[in-house]
Amino acid sequence: MANIHSSDTQMWKGEVIPAVITSLISLIVITIVNGKSGFIGALLASGTVIIFFSMHLLVARLSRNLDPMATMALAMFSYFTKVILMGAFLVLVTNFTDPATVDRMSFAISAILIIIAWLFGEIRSFLKLRLQLPLPSKEGINYES
Repeated sequence: MANIHSSDTQMWKGEVIPAVITSLISLIVITIVNGKSGFIGALLASGTVIIFFSMHLLVARLSRNLDPMATMALAMFSYFTKVILMGAFLVLVTNFTDPATVDRMSFAISAILIIIAWLFGEIRSFLKLRLQLPLPSKEGINYES
């Protein structure tokens, strides 16, 4: 069991480090280009992307010992919940903040760059870990039908 937790931690570190580095770079560049409103937009993007993507690993950790149908149900529930919450968050930001306070373009550019960095880190971590997935046993399989 320690191996699994260790691989989860390694995966998360491999994903979050490039995302945080990209987040910091985007915060600096966007603040220089767009000022305070760009900084706030980039900061909101950084927080939402890192939190929402980290939730995926939490759900994976919670569903590790569940049967495949329950795991799929939990994954789908998690996905739709994240989509609904992200939509609600974007509606709130759009309707209740002034564009002069939160620059929408800075938010979008930062979010896209951080997502790309996160996914790159995820792929790199997965390939680096070389996780061995258990194959089903050959017992009980009828190859004649």
